[in-house]
Amino acid sequence: MTDNDYMTRALALAARGLWTTTPNPRVGCVIVRDGEVVGEGWHARAGGPHAEVVALQAAGERARGATAYVTLEPCHHHGRTPPCDEALIAAGLHRVVAAMQDPDPRTAGQGLARLRAAGILTDCGVCEDTARELNIGFISRVTRGRPWVRVKIAASLDGRTALNNGASQWITGAAARLDGHQWRARACALLTGIGTVKSDDPQLNVREVPTTRQPLRVIIDSRLETPPTAKILAGGGSLLFCARDDAAKSAALREAGAEIVVLPNTAGKVELPALLQELGRRGINELHVEAGHKLNGSLIREGCVDELLLYLAPCLLGDRAQGMADLDELTTLQARRALRIHETRMIDGDLRIIARMA
Repeated sequence: MTDNDYMTRALALAARGLWTTTPNPRVGCVIVRDGEVVGEGWHARAGGPHAEVVALQAAGERARGATAYVTLEPCHHHGRTPPCDEALIAAGLHRVVAAMQDPDPRTAGQGLARLRAAGILTDCGVCEDTARELNIGFISRVTRGRPWVRVKIAASLDGRTALNNGASQWITGAAARLDGHQWRARACALLTGIGTVKSDDPQLNVREVPTTRQPLRVIIDSRLETPPTAKILAGGGSLLFCARDDAAKSAALREAGAEIVVLPNTAGKVELPALLQELGRRGINELHVEAGHKLNGSLIREGCVDELLLYLAPCLLGDRAQGMADLDELTTLQARRALRIHETRMIDGDLRIIARMA
């Protein structure tokens, strides 16, 4: 077994926390002594023990002189739990291999440095690309102050998301919808606009897959037009961004369980980049957007989108149907918005494309 093999196992463990660790990163750890795995663990949820601590507890005295493979540099700071670099030093590890350095400024290389100062051998960068993908939202938040924004769109092969009369259920098949709920489940927050709330009255929650955590539901509603009876408000736990306050409307929405944030731009709409900064301040790592073509276009125009999660059904709806994003007309091809195809996959009969802003 090689370092890559053990780190691959640690990454698989980390992925078990894909839906639950927010706002913390997803981390796995494997401890190996004399070619035998003597302990392993992963971080399950914020406030719970970190992956290294779980693995050390499983290994016990067998951790002394062993090698630990951890998907993220051991933390150096005190949070809800003590620093993991201290625990690894106390356990008498011989070597620690990290997939990537922790981008959190509170650690940012200091964890590995402290291990080296204690005489522990360290390596960093094993399976780093995979580790970065696993924590792409966490990295975004701690380095940019804003979440990784993923816009999910279900469309026909000619890029149409709804008929001209608004009918859109269902363009893609059941397997694609199930897959979409798995992406919802990994997100820290789900966002839509008032247009979708009024036309579809969505619940905007995770229903198709079992989960112990529901993401925060976020609505962009410049004029506070969300009905207090809207399904998206049911059970509380929703956050509504508007451009101007209205005492009567705000009172009714707060009574329905919504928190309201007034965040106007100069055009009387919600200031979208500031919205992302506010979500980052609240610990949102990954923001999953399911909205109409108008809000999709606004998010793209204002540089607020990192990734498109596209489900393309093998059908055609025609030019009069609604498109994916309401963007300004181009007069030259040089002005087109470049994307980079990150991944393609068939989901039953539909094509899933993950494309990132180039």
